[in-house]
Amino acid sequence: MQKNSESWSLEQAFQVYNIDRWGGEYFSINQAGNISVRPKRANGPELDLTDVVNAARDHNLSLPLLIRFQDLLRNQVATINESFRNAIREHNYQGQYRGVFPIKVNQLREVVEEIQDAGLQYDFGLEVGSKPELFAALAIHQNPESLLICNGYKDAEFIRMALLGRKLNKKVVMVIEKLEELFRVLSVAEQMNVDPIIGIRVRLQAKGAGKWASSGGENAKFGLSTAELLEAVETLKQRGKEHIFQLVHFHVGSQIPDILTVKRAVREASRYYAKLIKLGFDIKYLDVGGGLGVDYNGSRTSSESSTNYTLDEYTRDIVYNITDICAEEKVPHPNIVSESGRAVVAYHSVLLVEVFGSIAKDKGEFPQPANDDHKLVKGIAEILQKLNKRNRRECLHQAKLIKEEASSHFEVGTLDLKAKALVETGFWKIVESIVKSYNCDGKFKMPDEVREYQAQLAEQYLCNFSVFQSLIDHWAVGQLFPIAPIHRLNETPTEEATLVDITCDSDGKIDTFIDDDDVRHTLPLHALNGQPYILGFFLMGAYQDVMGDLHNLFGPVTEAHVFLDEDEPSGFYIEEVIPGFTISQVLDDVQYEINVLARQMKAQIDQAIKADVLKPSEGMRLLEEYEKGLTKPTYLSI
Repeated sequence: MQKNSESWSLEQAFQVYNIDRWGGEYFSINQAGNISVRPKRANGPELDLTDVVNAARDHNLSLPLLIRFQDLLRNQVATINESFRNAIREHNYQGQYRGVFPIKVNQLREVVEEIQDAGLQYDFGLEVGSKPELFAALAIHQNPESLLICNGYKDAEFIRMALLGRKLNKKVVMVIEKLEELFRVLSVAEQMNVDPIIGIRVRLQAKGAGKWASSGGENAKFGLSTAELLEAVETLKQRGKEHIFQLVHFHVGSQIPDILTVKRAVREASRYYAKLIKLGFDIKYLDVGGGLGVDYNGSRTSSESSTNYTLDEYTRDIVYNITDICAEEKVPHPNIVSESGRAVVAYHSVLLVEVFGSIAKDKGEFPQPANDDHKLVKGIAEILQKLNKRNRRECLHQAKLIKEEASSHFEVGTLDLKAKALVETGFWKIVESIVKSYNCDGKFKMPDEVREYQAQLAEQYLCNFSVFQSLIDHWAVGQLFPIAPIHRLNETPTEEATLVDITCDSDGKIDTFIDDDDVRHTLPLHALNGQPYILGFFLMGAYQDVMGDLHNLFGPVTEAHVFLDEDEPSGFYIEEVIPGFTISQVLDDVQYEINVLARQMKAQIDQAIKADVLKPSEGMRLLEEYEKGLTKPTYLSI
């Protein structure tokens, strides 16, 4: 990491944090060295994230804070729809695009309603996969021209609610996931005297790639095999219900990194569609499922946290391959449905977290050893003295052996605390020197064993948030998210650090970060100077809001919804605030009754007063503090 601030430039900041590559033309760095956001890309104004933080503080909001840029969300809805429309025009495609938003990706009402409103002009619909989602979607879904796709396993109640939508003239499509569901749907529909619209998910040979590859292929959790598909269509024919089968569906996984996976799956599914048309079914829709990826690390590769394709390439390939198969089979073009949730919502949310301290590896000073010092201390001193570029790996191995010997001697009582401390201090001095020599040496790549020690040398920056609540995918599946300080980017970052949260769990840390198509184990950050230091966690809108847990009872963070407004001096305003949980709310979630807790605490304080342990005035003051504390936020007040 560079130490000379005079040689530092914004161009280097772009490279270090890769903002111009993962930012999707939404995020950048301004001349003040702060991260900026353009919610409408080049077609709108640029906002300084530090101005947004200041506006939030004017509303008495504290960090951690989740910022939702609603105009960015709307822009992304339009971008995906327009990309499909352009591809359709380019290939003279005769069908239409009818996208849906899978609300499992972000079920929050404000998000779903904003997407519905932004997608109204495109007849952009919704997808659900559970009964609670269906109940919400039935009420929110207002456009009779847009689709409401029902995926997931269905019981009789699920089916009745979907058919309620049909009674209201909504285009509710129940996707059959297993053969038994078809018979259940037909039975309930007959009881309610309404024709359902059904789709059938086919289980493709094509399999996805990346973290969620197992959700596709022959062993997928959902979908009908070819034999089951034939049995289903024969059942529909026997009952004179061919007309209700209107959609063919497939899904090969979320966050598909490789465009070849998409091409293979689309061609195979298009063949199914064509063969079913030739069997006499008037199928109107081909649903290509989800999977449109987000380039989290900006590498534009087929790595798990990236994509080797653009949105325009994705839409063109889908339209082209369906067109090509339909031409071969001489069948009409279906309307195209996609369920791109991650790509719609990921960019619009930014989590802002304050760093409130650091834990550094205590390397200390290593004095010249005295004559009566232990031989292991003298051995470390000799290594320090002879260490140079040519023998650095040999010295590392010798020092490591001495450190292990020191631990063994200490365990059996033949090494005192002072000697053990000196050995450890000298060892880390050696490691620090070796790491520095590799960083300054452009000829040789740093060996893995040295790189591991480099990560151990890094400072740990203490951050006021919970990984388990706000970055659940990072902890659970190793998903990488772009992380960068939102200010001071015109200064040289002099520290290599990892991040730790405020939970008591050792897994509450972040020690893998994006680095083009690779992963790095430290993040370049600035030295703490007594002023607020704020990190931004970007591309947070997909899944993280709805999958967080109550680990350590921290709960959701406060949200602020930002809208552009040219009449405002700052160019924006905070339209809505959703407070994070208070201590009483999270306790109530785990069945602690607040009034009962207060009574129990009062009883203990009364007992202490009677025992003359507390004076009455002090006892009442402490009880008041306890009761007031129950109404306060769960996160630290910095």
